[in-house]
Amino acid sequence: MPPIENESGKNDLKSRIQQLIDSNQVMVFSKSYCPYCVKVKDLFKELQVECNVVELDLIEDGTNYQEMLLEMTGQKTVPNVFINKTHVGGCDKTLQAHKDGSLQQLLNGQNESYDYDLIVIGGGSGGLACSKLCNVMVQTVEKQALLGKKVMVLDYVVPTPKGTSWGLGGTCVNVGCIPKKLMHQTALLRTAIQDARTFGWEFDETVKHNWETMKEAINNYIGSLNWGYRVALRDKMVDYVNAYAEFIDPHKIKTTNKRGKETFYTAARFVLATGERPRYLNIPGDKEHCITSDDLFSLPYCPGKTLVIGASYVALECGGFLAGLGLDVTVMVRSILLRGFDQDMANRAGEYMEEHGVKFLREYVPTKIEELEAGTPGRLKVTAKSTGSEEVIEGEYNTVLIAVGRDACTDKIGLDKVGVKVNPKNGKIPVNDEEQTNVPHIYAIGDILQDKWELTPVAIQAGKLLARRLYGGSKAKCDYVNVPTTVFTPMEYGACGLSEERAVGLYGQENIEVFHTLFWPLEFTVPSRDNNKCYAKIICNKLDNDRVIGFHYLGPNAGEVTQGFSTAMKCGATKEQLDGTIGIHPTCAEIFTTMEVTKTLWWQHQPVWLLRLNPACLAGCPHIYLSSFVPLGRLHILCGRFSSAECL
Repeated sequence: MPPIENESGKNDLKSRIQQLIDSNQVMVFSKSYCPYCVKVKDLFKELQVECNVVELDLIEDGTNYQEMLLEMTGQKTVPNVFINKTHVGGCDKTLQAHKDGSLQQLLNGQNESYDYDLIVIGGGSGGLACSKLCNVMVQTVEKQALLGKKVMVLDYVVPTPKGTSWGLGGTCVNVGCIPKKLMHQTALLRTAIQDARTFGWEFDETVKHNWETMKEAINNYIGSLNWGYRVALRDKMVDYVNAYAEFIDPHKIKTTNKRGKETFYTAARFVLATGERPRYLNIPGDKEHCITSDDLFSLPYCPGKTLVIGASYVALECGGFLAGLGLDVTVMVRSILLRGFDQDMANRAGEYMEEHGVKFLREYVPTKIEELEAGTPGRLKVTAKSTGSEEVIEGEYNTVLIAVGRDACTDKIGLDKVGVKVNPKNGKIPVNDEEQTNVPHIYAIGDILQDKWELTPVAIQAGKLLARRLYGGSKAKCDYVNVPTTVFTPMEYGACGLSEERAVGLYGQENIEVFHTLFWPLEFTVPSRDNNKCYAKIICNKLDNDRVIGFHYLGPNAGEVTQGFSTAMKCGATKEQLDGTIGIHPTCAEIFTTMEVTKTLWWQHQPVWLLRLNPACLAGCPHIYLSSFVPLGRLHILCGRFSSAECL
C-alpha cells in the first residue's frame, strides 16, 4: 500500500493504532521473522500473559503502521511494546523491565509516579559512584549527555559507642583506606629518617612524633574530600540527604535525620550501598572502654601502649603503623593471621612485624576489659583466656583497639518488610551477576554482598557499571575474578588471584608450580637492613600453559607493583610471558621477570647431590637454585642465605 499522504488518512491510521493500544493490556507491533520480536512474544508466553500481536510484515499497510508508530513513539524498530497504554519500547527495554520488576508493575496496572527514579542508600564509595553516573551517560570523551533521571543519595553515620562520626564518603575516605595509608606513610617516614644518616644526611636535633599534628593534617585532608563529594553530587544534579533510611513498602522509605524528623520518599528503583561497621566482642567492657578503627583515625590523643585484638588486615595494618610511630604495641591473635589470604605470605608479614617490635599474643581471646584509670589515654586491664588450655592472663594497656571483623549494615533498614533475602549468619545479601537482589527493583553493591570482595575499588566499579546498565544501555558486568589488593602492613603485602592453599585445592598439588624467591631491595642495602625479608612468588597452572593464577609480593610499594601485574593476569599472562618481559633495573618488580626457583622438590630426583647438601638448605630455603659450574664439571649449589661452602 502506498504511503498515506493526506492528513485525514494519517489521523485515521493513528486512531486505529491508538484503539489497539487502548483496548489491549499488552499490544505488540511485530514482524514475524524478527528474532527480537520472537524473544518478546516468548517472554509474555512464559509469563502466561495474553498479548495482541500485529505482524507488520503480514498486513497490507504494515509500512504505514511502522511510520506512524515512529511518529507516535520515536522508535524506528520492532518490536514496539505497549502495556496498559504505556509505551515500554523494544526488545531490550522490555527484557530489562522484566528484570527490574517494572514490567510486572505495568501488568498489574501500577503505573504510578514516584518521587525519584533511583534512591541510593549509602554515601560511601560505591553509592556515590553509582549515583553520580545514573544521571549522566558518557557519549564521547568530550561530551556528556544528561539522562534527566531524578536520583537521591541517603547517607547517615550512626555514631560509635565513643561518639565518633564523620562526613559524606563512607568508610574508605573517613575511617579506612585514606587515613590508614597516610598513617602508614607516617610510620614509613620514621624508617626513612633512620636510613637517611647512612646516605649522608646529617642532623642533630631530636626527632619525635606529634600525634595531634598528624591527626589534624589527615583530618583536614579528609574534610576537603567530604566537601568535594557534596559538590560533585550537586554538579550531577543528585539530591543528597543526611538521614537514616528504612523501607516501609517495596517502593517507599522512611528517613530520619539527626534531629529525629521523619520524611517519606518513593522511588522506582533502589540501590543498597550501606557498607559495614566494626564488630565488637560482646564481652564486659568492650563498648565502654575499647575503640575500633572507626575511632582511631580521629583519636584526639596519642593512644600510648596499645593492645590490638584481632588478626585481620585492619588489625595488622593499625598495629603496624602504631608500632612504626614508636608505640608499644601487642597484637592478640585467636588463631591465624589474615584469614582468607595466602598463609605463607601472611606468616611472613607477621614475622616481619614481630622482628620490628610488635609483640604477638597467640591463641588467646579476651574475656573482660576493665578501666583502672580514666584519662587521655587512661589505663585498662585486659583479661584473656588461652584457646588451647585453661590458662588466664592479664595485662595493662592505655588503649585497646578491637579489629576482629566487620558486620554488614543491613539488619535495621527494613529489608524484611520488602522481602529482600539476607544471609541470617552474616547479614550479607545474595545477588545475581547484575547485583540484583531477589526483589527485582532493589540492587545491592559493595561490602554487603554475599561472597564478594570487601574492597573500595570493587564497590566503585560495581556501582558505575550498574548505573550504566540501568540507564545507559550498557551490558557490562563487574568482574570479581583476579581482583588485586594490598595489605599495608609494615612490610606491605600485595596479592592478586589465588592463594597457594586455594590453588592446591582447586587444581591439585601436582598440577601447579610455585616460583618463589627472597630478595633485597636496593634501597635497603646501604642502611644494611632487612636482608632477604622481602619475598615474591607466583603460582602457575601446569594444565593451562603455566598461566599465572596467583601473584604474591611482600615488599616496598606493594600496591604499585601489584596493580601493574594484575592487568597482565586479567590478560591471561603465562610464566613464559613474564620471562620474556624485560625488567626495569634496579627495581623490586623486576624480580617477577627473572624467577627460576620453584617449590618442587627437585632434590628427590638428585640422589647423588642430596647426600652432599647441607640439611639447612633443604629446609624450604627459597634461595637454592642450580647453576652450571663448568670448570669443575658439576653442579654448584648457590644460596642467598648461606655461603657456597656451607651449602656443600
